[in-house]
Formats: sequence, structure tokens, C-alpha cells
Amino acid sequence: MATFKFIIHTANKRKNNTYPISLRIIKNMKTKYCSTGIYAKLEEWDAKAERFVNNKKVCPMAKEYNARLNELLAKTVQINREFELNGIDWTLQQFADKFLGKEKNGLFFSYAEKLIAVSMETGHIGNAKVYKSSLHNIELFDNQLHNRTFQEINIKYVNSYNAFMEKKGWCGNTRKHNLKTLRAILNKAIQEKECNAINYPFGKGGFCIGALEEETDKRYLSDESLKKLMSTKSVNKSREVARHIFLFSYFCYGMSYIDMANLTSNNIHIEGDKKYILYKRQKTKHAKGSKFIRIPITEELDAIIQWFKVNSNLINDYLLPIVTINYNGEKLYDHERRRLAKYNYHLKNLGIELDIPEKLTSYVSRHSMAMSLQEDGTPREIISQIMGHKDLKTTNTYLDSFKDSKIEEVTNKSLYKNKIAI
Repeated sequence: MATFKFIIHTANKRKNNTYPISLRIIKNMKTKYCSTGIYAKLEEWDAKAERFVNNKKVCPMAKEYNARLNELLAKTVQINREFELNGIDWTLQQFADKFLGKEKNGLFFSYAEKLIAVSMETGHIGNAKVYKSSLHNIELFDNQLHNRTFQEINIKYVNSYNAFMEKKGWCGNTRKHNLKTLRAILNKAIQEKECNAINYPFGKGGFCIGALEEETDKRYLSDESLKKLMSTKSVNKSREVARHIFLFSYFCYGMSYIDMANLTSNNIHIEGDKKYILYKRQKTKHAKGSKFIRIPITEELDAIIQWFKVNSNLINDYLLPIVTINYNGEKLYDHERRRLAKYNYHLKNLGIELDIPEKLTSYVSRHSMAMSLQEDGTPREIISQIMGHKDLKTTNTYLDSFKDSKIEEVTNKSLYKNKIAI
């Protein structure tokens, strides 16, 4: 239950010896003060009555000020009643926003838009794009999203949204991605005290996002295909550049395309008589506890780096010919994505040219590297660290399916060790 009271802030004395009159709101043992825009001298205020002293000699404007306080009290009662009628367990910030005429701050959509703007301004372009895309998808489901309060985004709402996406034919992983983004927005809102967690639809007893995950085909090359890719040059220059980028990724522990795109000469470090590539993943570099990945520059890797210097047009200090125009911010982000599409196009045609049965994409080098390490008996904990994953669960999604030949080898050895009589 909440309590409301008009009080005089004696700690905030102004130069003219007056003090602000505020509405004090107490709920769940927490307090919030809202300005009324009215000020009083100590002798003008009756704390017990919560009004100005009704004496013209003491306070000439008492009648007008008290009338205004009565209006604000009526507004307070009305706001509280509206929240009760709508079944909203409001936060102090929500009530304050309503009282001060800033009720849009209590809405999910306006907060999400603010989050997108802040992400763009602080250089988190990828996050901003993901938030924006997710917001668009929720709008497809809910044409009243602009007016939804945080409290309305509850378990019932999320269940309905998931059912909508499923009816649209969206696969489990797509639904999982959209709901993870929605959860991230709600988590940030709770952290920033824009809403409380009482109606939070995720977590213990809430909607289980993990249950939507579907196993995808493991995208790695066979040993034969990998050898062919390493030993066979393409007759086409663009495809040959793509082949070298693929191999660079493979020898750099499956470095992602975006991480390769941002490598410069500053990422090369010399320690004694050895050279290393030292970098943080673009995806997690702002995360707490983000660590540098250290890659020794072997003869093979150095040969690829030198090949790029001779056979491609590098700009600035970039190590690879991915970024080709001096962009920054959102323009750089979009440029890298367009270049990624071209890279995948050339890899697809490279696979056709070299008669490689598996589909070649930017992800395949990363998956192939992880599988090669596993096939050689490298513990998953080490593979996880090499790949820059935050936890082993992510690594397991790469490696949970062994090659069919490996399964056949193990089963033949175990199941058919004894002869049978037919």
C-alpha cells in the first residue's frame, strides 16, 4: 500500500529563504519526491494540515497555493485509481512520470526507442540494429505496442507473442532470438529502475526461451575438403581473395568475419622473437570480464598476411581487404555487412569451382577449426577459450555432433568386438 503526503523540504533552502513543497510517495518501504513547483517559508507552512497557513498576513497567497495543492491531491488520487483499475503494480518512477506529465517514460516502446538511440550514440551499432529489428517484429504482433506499459509485458503477453511467431512459421531459433532481445530490453529497464520485476515474464517459473532452441546442421568441412581448399588456387581473383580470408580465419582459431574486418597493424605484437595477433572480439569487447585472444603468427599465417599486402588493395592499417572505404560508426557497420554478403557469395562459387560438397560460408571456417581441434583430442574447455566463448555451453553448440565416420568407428569397435553365430 502506498502513502502520499505534501511536505516542505527544509534541507533545500533557496536564496529568498523559501523551501520547495513536494509530494512524498512511499511504497514498499521506498520513497520518491515529486516537485509541485510551489515554494514556502517555514512560517507559511502547516506541516500537520499539509497546507499553507490560512492567514493573509503570514502568507498572502495561501488561498491560491492551497487550491493548487488540492488540485494536485486530486490528480494523485486519480493516478493511483487508474493504476488500480488497470491492475498495474506501479513503480515509484512510473507514478512520478504520471504526476509530472512524463507518463511516456513508463511505456515499453518509448524506453526501447531510447535504448536504441543510446546504443547508436555510444557506438553499439549492432545492439541498436538488433533492438530495432526486434521492436519491429513485436509491432507486427501488437498494434498497440506504443501504449503498452512494462507491466503489460507479462507471461501471458510473451506466450501470445510466441504463438504469433509460431503461426507465422518462424522457426524455434528465430523465436528464441526475438525473445532473448525482448528479455534484454526488460532486464535493462529493471536495472535502470524504469520498471520492477514483479510481472517479469522470464526467469524461474517464467517463459523458458531455451526450450525453443533447435539443432542446426553442423557446418564444418571434411578433412578431404579442407585439404583441397588449402592446396588448390582459384582461377578467379575475387574467389582467391575469399579463399585466403577463409584460411586466415581458420588459422586464427576460427576468427569471425567482423573481427577480421577490424584487424589493423596495431593488433600485431612482438614478444621476443615471436609475433602474435592480439585482439578482443567485437561481439563481447564491452562485456564485463572480456579477455584478449592471443594468436601466434605461424609461417602459414604470416604467408597469408604477406599475400594480402601484395595481392589486394589495403587501406589505412587494415590487415585484410575487407574494409575498403574510410567509414566509421553506422556507415562502417553497414559497409562491413555488405562486404560479408559479397564474401559469402564468392565462397559459394569457390565451393562449386573446387567441387567441395559442403556449403562454404563465413561460419564454416570457425566450425571446421573447432571440429579439427576436437578430432585431435583437444579438451572442450581449451577450445572454448580459444574461440573466445564466455561459457562452455556456447562451445557445445558447435561440437555436440561428431562426424558420422567417428560414430561408425566407435560403434564398430564397441558393439562388434565379439563374433556372433549366424
